[in-house]
Amino acid sequence: MKYLIILGDGMADEPIGELGNKTPLEAAVKPSMDRLAALGRCGRLDTIPEGMHPGSEIANLSVLGYDVPAVFEGRGVLEAASMGVELEPGDLALRCNLICLEENRIKNHSAGHISSGEAAEIIAFLAMKMGNDRIRFYPGVSYRHLLVIKGGHKGLACTPPHDVMGTPFREVMVHPLVEEASSTASLLNYLIVRSRYLLEEHPVNLKRVAEGKDPASCIWPWSPGYRPQMPTLSALYGIGPSAVISAVDLIQGIGVYAGMKVIRVEGATGLYDTNYEGKAEAALEALREHDLVYVHVEASDEAGHEGNPRLKTRTIEYLDQRLLHPIMEATPHMKEPVTIALLPDHPTPCTLRTHTRDAVPFVIYKPGETPDAVNRYDEFSVINGSYGLLKGAAFMKALLAKQG
Repeated sequence: MKYLIILGDGMADEPIGELGNKTPLEAAVKPSMDRLAALGRCGRLDTIPEGMHPGSEIANLSVLGYDVPAVFEGRGVLEAASMGVELEPGDLALRCNLICLEENRIKNHSAGHISSGEAAEIIAFLAMKMGNDRIRFYPGVSYRHLLVIKGGHKGLACTPPHDVMGTPFREVMVHPLVEEASSTASLLNYLIVRSRYLLEEHPVNLKRVAEGKDPASCIWPWSPGYRPQMPTLSALYGIGPSAVISAVDLIQGIGVYAGMKVIRVEGATGLYDTNYEGKAEAALEALREHDLVYVHVEASDEAGHEGNPRLKTRTIEYLDQRLLHPIMEATPHMKEPVTIALLPDHPTPCTLRTHTRDAVPFVIYKPGETPDAVNRYDEFSVINGSYGLLKGAAFMKALLAKQG
């Protein structure tokens, strides 16, 4: 048996008046998702352990069946792994967003979805102005970058910028949780303020403003941690080789530590315009040589952060028609049967524009297994599914469980 997990990041939501009091999943035209629900068995999954933040890093580790409190060391270290940045003992890695400020408030977490080329120019400039043997900047994709502080302390309270849009930025700057982290917190806050001054007249920003786009006002470091100790999926579950397909450094980094082959697809952007067909083709190809393939699609999450329910609905329809449909057409003809699972990692409600910790809908289709009575895939239909409510690693165990 082969296993394919398709994860639509942030796909779950709440009923929205603009959509006739339906969620984007309910409003979307998604025949392939509904067909998968009718063929398989459904349920809900609680992906966020008690006391932990509902971030994609937490939720995706949970979906993959990890004991998250035991292995999680922050988002930055996972992205460092994806970028090929080797962390030494004592290196503190943090996600480093480029964000947009407006009247001293956080307007958005993405500098208006700045392009990777523009962002690389800005990160190189900041590295020249603020980098040294202790402070290192590494460019990533779009607004997502990496900051490494040699000898930094991880006892910090850092706020994800997508959680506090509209908030005065000085109210949510870095705070030490322990006295030993005070100097690290002060350094990070200095870098935020200093970057704001440096970027005010940067040519990339002047050009973006002239074009009516949001500038990259400053950096925003968050999710600190050290190099994690994680067993591979093979060691954890006794499965053969596995692969991950994603446009997002975070997910690729999880794949590196999980012992998965990281497959990068040309044209995969992390937005609504991502290469859905390319991801489908890559998934089918990867299934020939790997026992488990994890396909991550970021687009719905970004639409949720933008508070755009119609765009979010469209991203769901794209995933259905351009990724899931060709996969469902092809897998019955493969040499080995393929179990297909579909789920989000967490909700990203358009009205809130941030993640919540509510349980997410999932479906697992195993060829030859008797389906339950659910025939639509959305947040409410799956409540009647035969899996009921699962928590954390129970999803992975259900996925890999032998039939009968």
